[in-house]
Amino acid sequence: PISYGDNYKGYRIVGTTEEFMAFYDAEIIKGHYVKESMEVVLGHSVAEQLKLQLGDTFLSSHGLIDNDVEVHSDEMKVVGILKPTQKVIDRLILTNLQSVWDVHNHEEHDDHEEHEDHEEDENHEETIHDHNDLNKEHSKTSIPDREVTSLLISFRNPVALLTFPRNINENTNVQAALPKFELDKLYQYTGVGFKTISWIAYLILIISGMTIFVSLYKMVKERTFDLALMRTYGASNFQLIRIIAYEGILIVGLAYIIGLIFSKIAIRLMFTYLENGQQQLILQNLAFNQYIQIIGIVAVIVLLAVSLAIYPILRMNISNILSREI
Repeated sequence: PISYGDNYKGYRIVGTTEEFMAFYDAEIIKGHYVKESMEVVLGHSVAEQLKLQLGDTFLSSHGLIDNDVEVHSDEMKVVGILKPTQKVIDRLILTNLQSVWDVHNHEEHDDHEEHEDHEEDENHEETIHDHNDLNKEHSKTSIPDREVTSLLISFRNPVALLTFPRNINENTNVQAALPKFELDKLYQYTGVGFKTISWIAYLILIISGMTIFVSLYKMVKERTFDLALMRTYGASNFQLIRIIAYEGILIVGLAYIIGLIFSKIAIRLMFTYLENGQQQLILQNLAFNQYIQIIGIVAVIVLLAVSLAIYPILRMNISNILSREI
């Protein structure tokens, strides 16, 4: 169960149970989980950006964006901070369902008290007995139903997957959504952009490979006499090929390191800007295995470029080259 509708400084406050953390493999790094109403646990990004510590208190606001108009009067106390997960839970403020109910129940109660005071001023001739009866009646009707915003439901059989959501959407005033289906629709809308960016990246890799090949091939052609002279002094073709390979690896290695440094700096600046301006950040750092995958692709390109560039070495006519240069 999840209940939300409030925020603090733009970060959403989610009323739920402790099991919610298991979906994101989140763990408490400081403090403990919520035990009482008005206690909260902060996601790592929330604590880091807002500089909140254990024991700090704050006032939440109604709605999903930061505002100073609809601020609740009940203070919330920080009792725990989560480890970073690089998931959405890092940007959430977790509390229990009771806290969400209490915040809004207190508002309803305050509205009823104001209404009672107004009626008492207009009808001051009522007896104490009638006034007590009125209070009893209000105490019965002022407590709203304890509602939740959403529920995560798992189906026992495939038939329910097909019939239950449609039945909910057609016959009730709530909405059923299948996460996988909704994500597939999202990917259909954004898939063209992702594919375009991917193809551009592959095209850049191909152009880079061609540039490496041209550079190495040009280097071999310009140093033909030097290479032929080395052959006359006993150097083998393998040794000459190794020289070319070392140069190609050196060029690509330096280019990869410089590109990685610049990209990390650019991404860090982008993260800093977005984290300060948008609480619902969706960017993520590349995982280590993805860096390894990129290195593997680059290595294949370098190997292919070196293999093509060494062709003149294998076909080199030493006597003709030396006689032409002399």
